[in-house]
Amino acid sequence: MVQVDVFWSYGIGAGLAVAAHRQIMKQKDVARSLWEDAMQSPFFSKLLLFLGLVFVPSGFWLLWQFSSWETMHAGDRNLPVWLVGLFAITNVSQGVLGFVICHHLIRRGKLYAAWLNFIAAYFGMFFILVHGWDGKGYQRFFSPDRAAFENWSWQTAGAWFTSDIALTLYGMGVILLPILGGMTLSWIREGAREAGVRSNPMSILGGFFGSVLIFTVGLAIVSSVAIINLGPIVGTLLSFILILITTHPRLGVGAWFYRTMTVEPSMQLAPASAEPA
Repeated sequence: MVQVDVFWSYGIGAGLAVAAHRQIMKQKDVARSLWEDAMQSPFFSKLLLFLGLVFVPSGFWLLWQFSSWETMHAGDRNLPVWLVGLFAITNVSQGVLGFVICHHLIRRGKLYAAWLNFIAAYFGMFFILVHGWDGKGYQRFFSPDRAAFENWSWQTAGAWFTSDIALTLYGMGVILLPILGGMTLSWIREGAREAGVRSNPMSILGGFFGSVLIFTVGLAIVSSVAIINLGPIVGTLLSFILILITTHPRLGVGAWFYRTMTVEPSMQLAPASAEPA
């Protein structure tokens, strides 16, 4: 969806940087700008290929074929051309931004902060899907067209799972998710193997998809329920406190997902200068 892809793209870039954290730490420490440093990484070009050949085409396919759904029923096929162009740009630029920022953090030994960028992006993505801007994000998602949304019921949601949109998403998911999960898994295992760290592929995938589909989705749902039932001020405040607690590097449940995904026994890595190439 147009409103969520900016967060998803950032999350993809951030997540892939985290996946390659051990290799990034071993990059030669040459005085370059933040952007040049990240672009020297071989993983940067692989990210661009994924965004350009998989992620962006899937977004355009959905925008062209299901314009109302892709805009969360806020638009139709008559979108202004500048908005379509901006959609294409952000689907790449935000992924690049996520990678560059997390690459910078990792190079300075702040892996957990990089992982939090990854989590924050996916939280933003799922909060919009669940809550939206009016508390009806999930209704917009589970409605194949504008008419279905305006007359929404749980039967509408049930029928959505066999709609053309859902069938298209299933097909795209069969391609996109294995590629993204495969890149993440292979980069983490490659770095762990080079460092002499034993890794379990199922644990890594569990940590990755658990971070995305359990941790951030759970936070998004609880936050939406709190805002709807307690009001925007109190609900947002309580949601913020919940996020702070669950993402605490020592006490929060997020730390478990972090360690499982990254195969990290501790919360910090040594600075890049301590591991010369």
